[in-house]
Amino acid sequence: MAKLWFKFQRCFRYFRRKPVRFFTLLALYLTAGSLVFLHSGFVGQPAVPQSQASPAAGSPAEGAELPFLGDLHLGRSFRDTGEASSIARRYGPSFKSKETSERAKLGDYGGAWSRALKGRVVREKEKEKEEERAKYIGCYLDDTQSRALRGVSFFDYKKMTVFRCQDNCAERGYLYAGLEFGAECYCGHKIQAANVSEAECDMDCKGERGSVCGGVNRLSVYRLQLAQESARRYGSAVFRGCFRRPNNLSLALPVTAAMPNMSVDKCVDLCTEKEYPLAALAGTACHCGFPTTRFPLHDREDEQLCAQKCSAEEFESCGTPSYFIVYQTQVQDNRCMDRRFLPAKSKKLIALASFPGAGNTWARHLIELATGFYTGSYYFDGSLYNKGFKGERDHWRSGRTICIKTHESGQKEIEAFDAAILLIRNPYKALMAEFNRKYGGHIGFAAHAHWKGKGLCLD
Repeated sequence: MAKLWFKFQRCFRYFRRKPVRFFTLLALYLTAGSLVFLHSGFVGQPAVPQSQASPAAGSPAEGAELPFLGDLHLGRSFRDTGEASSIARRYGPSFKSKETSERAKLGDYGGAWSRALKGRVVREKEKEKEEERAKYIGCYLDDTQSRALRGVSFFDYKKMTVFRCQDNCAERGYLYAGLEFGAECYCGHKIQAANVSEAECDMDCKGERGSVCGGVNRLSVYRLQLAQESARRYGSAVFRGCFRRPNNLSLALPVTAAMPNMSVDKCVDLCTEKEYPLAALAGTACHCGFPTTRFPLHDREDEQLCAQKCSAEEFESCGTPSYFIVYQTQVQDNRCMDRRFLPAKSKKLIALASFPGAGNTWARHLIELATGFYTGSYYFDGSLYNKGFKGERDHWRSGRTICIKTHESGQKEIEAFDAAILLIRNPYKALMAEFNRKYGGHIGFAAHAHWKGKGLCLD
């Protein structure tokens, strides 16, 4: 042991006098260790059976394990990426193993092979979404003075893709999405242009090389398969679906007009002019009306039953005499807004009683719309009368209103009514609401200065 210690001291003194030699030997030692480490990485590569390496196989043998960059030794990350490309060639773009897809999602090792897989998975997912969302229908002529698709549009001269255009148009409820000049996206409810040769749509998308995004004054058009057909819009009208002809047509849809050159526009315009909220297309007939129990719009039919093309419109369905295509116009259904006094004097006085701020006025509004009859009030509020509460002016004992608002709580006032509807609200919220009403009106709010008064204490 003493001899070993003596030799170590001599070596230490030697290298202390010759530091250059010491560092040279140290560098040689580290280099030799690195070479051994790299060699073990190359030798440790699992061999791929010859039967799997055949290009004719097209896919790996069942149950076969493939080498992945993260499973190999660290030294392999310094190798040329030719191995990754050979694996890709060997198994083709259709290969997807569970392990590979998971690693591609996580991007564990950040290598070229991992990034390539990750990119491919993203592209495949986008492609699947495109196929689910839209169907390509052709290349169309476009004119800057008269657009083929006349809805919203947007441009992106750096990152435009087919999926991005489709997604934007679908979110807005349009039926068609068209791409032009590699970077322009147009949406619309119908195509108002002629079909042209596919060769004329020849420009790559700016953000997706290899995908066609129209051409110069040419649109690559897709018909969108909307997830919620009820959200589909046609100009100012909303598509409601395909419905079976009602049993009593004249009562269900009271207005009918024959239209030999039927189109969605013509029928919707007619029903809007007649002030009806529903437009029903039935081949060459247009029907207008309200949603009622005779035509409730609850039981939608398969759209294929209504798939008869409009005589004046190439790309839209106009229904059949037995199955109607229905659109909702911009006309508001005001039937529930019509209110009146009771036709006969009520024999009972019903109180709508609450503490101020408990929601009495809102409850009156709901009762009036649900019943069609005015509510009255123990008081008179001119602002409410001007807002449409016409029962406000009537004496509370008139018997012409369905119920009477009151905040009174004395025994005499209570006994003046035959029955009551009692509204109860959280006391704190009721106090806050009443304070806002006092300084801001029924639908207003108290100003900040009002909350700073001396007589107010709120924690």
